[in-house]
Amino acid sequence: MTRERPVRVLLLTQFYPPIIGGEERHVRNLGAALAARGHHVSVGTQAAPGACETEMDGAVRVHRLRGTLQRLTGLHADSVRPHAPPFPDPELTLGLQRLITLEQPDIVHAHNWLYASYLPLKRRCGPRLVVTLHDYSLVCPKKNYMHWGTHLCEGPGLPKCLPCATKHYGAAKASLTTLGTFATKHAARRTVDYFIPVSWAVARHSRLCEDSAPFEVIPNFVPDNVGVLGPEDSSLAGLPREPFILFVGDMMRLKGIEVLLDAYGCLPDAPPLVLIGRSFPETPDRFPSNVYVFNSWPHGAIMHAWKRSLFGVLPSTGPEACATVIMEAMASGKAVVASDIGGMPDLIDHGETGLLVPPGDAAALAGAMRRLIDEPALRARMETLSLVRVKRLMADAVVTRIEQVYEDVLHNRLPATAGESLCS
Repeated sequence: MTRERPVRVLLLTQFYPPIIGGEERHVRNLGAALAARGHHVSVGTQAAPGACETEMDGAVRVHRLRGTLQRLTGLHADSVRPHAPPFPDPELTLGLQRLITLEQPDIVHAHNWLYASYLPLKRRCGPRLVVTLHDYSLVCPKKNYMHWGTHLCEGPGLPKCLPCATKHYGAAKASLTTLGTFATKHAARRTVDYFIPVSWAVARHSRLCEDSAPFEVIPNFVPDNVGVLGPEDSSLAGLPREPFILFVGDMMRLKGIEVLLDAYGCLPDAPPLVLIGRSFPETPDRFPSNVYVFNSWPHGAIMHAWKRSLFGVLPSTGPEACATVIMEAMASGKAVVASDIGGMPDLIDHGETGLLVPPGDAAALAGAMRRLIDEPALRARMETLSLVRVKRLMADAVVTRIEQVYEDVLHNRLPATAGESLCS
C-alpha cells in the first residue's frame, strides 16, 4: 500500500488494559502497530477501576470515559467488565464528542458495542467509521449466535431472540439489550462506512451479504514476535515434565470443556492434559486423572506452555469468531485439533496444520487426538506448515490490510461488497 500521509486513528473499545482479554490484546497490538508505522493513534475506552483518565501507552494516548450505564452496577454480572450497551449511552456519547474535538481523527475504528454510542455523532463530513466485528453482536444480543445456549442459531428475529436473551440475562436486561441490538443494527448498516468481520462465519451470520454492506474479512492477528519467549514465570513449575496436550480458554460449555473431558477419558495411556483459563460456575469440579488445571495465567507463561506442549485442542461447541489461541499455537509450531465451526476453518487447514472435527462429537475428538498422539511424522509436518502459514496471521500482513481499508474509506474507493464471492 502506498500511503499519501499518516492517518489520525481513534480506536474505540469497551475495555482496554489493565482489563485484558483477546479483544483487548488485539486493540492494544493494533494501536502499537499503527503507531510504529507513523500514524497518530488514540484510544477511547470505558473507565476502569484504578486506571488513569488519560495516559500514554507507548506512543498511543488512552482516554477513559465514564458511561451512564456503567454506574448502574446491578446491570452487570461482572463489575470489573461492565459491557457497553448496544445503544447510545448518553454520557459515553458526550465523552466521545469531546474526544473527537480533541483528537481530530480521520478514522474512527470501533470494536464491539462501544460504536453504538458514536453513531449519533457520525456526520457525512466527519471522521469515517470502520467497525471490526469480533463476534456476532451486530445481530445477536448474546453475541455468541447460540440459540438457548445449546445449538447454532438459524437467524435472528425479535420474537425468538427476546426469550433466548431473557434466559441468559434476565427479563429487564434482556429487553434493553435485545431491543437495543435490533435498533442499532439498522442504524449501523446506514451509518458505518466499512465493516471488518474477523471471519467468514461472522460475515455470514451478521447478514452483511444480504445488505450488500461494504466489508472485508480480515482476521485478528498476533504480533510478529509472538513466538519469541520472555523470561520463564514461576507458574510453569506446575506443568508436567513430559509433553502434554494443551487447552487454553474459558473452561465453559461453549468452549467444549465437557466434550474435551469426555474425549480425553476415552484415551488410554494418553499424555497429560493441561487446561489453562478462567473458571466459571459451570466449570466441572472433578477432572479425570492426569489432568492439570491452572487459572488465568499471564500471557507470557501461556506462550511458554505452548512451546512445551505436544499439540493444542480447541473443541468449541459454539461458533468461535476468530480464535487467537489457534494463531498462538501455530506461531509456537504446534498443530491444533479444533471444532469445524465458526471461524476455525479460516485458520486451520484440515490435515495440513491441524484437524477439524464436528462440534460436540467426543468420539471424533478422541479419534483426532489419538491420531496426533500416535503419528509423530504427521504432527511434525503440521508443525512445519503451521510456522509457515501463521505468517499471514501476523501483524505485518494483517495491519497492512487494515491500513488499506483506511485508505479506501478516506478516498471513497468502496465496493458494494468486498465479500462478493461469498454473497453470490
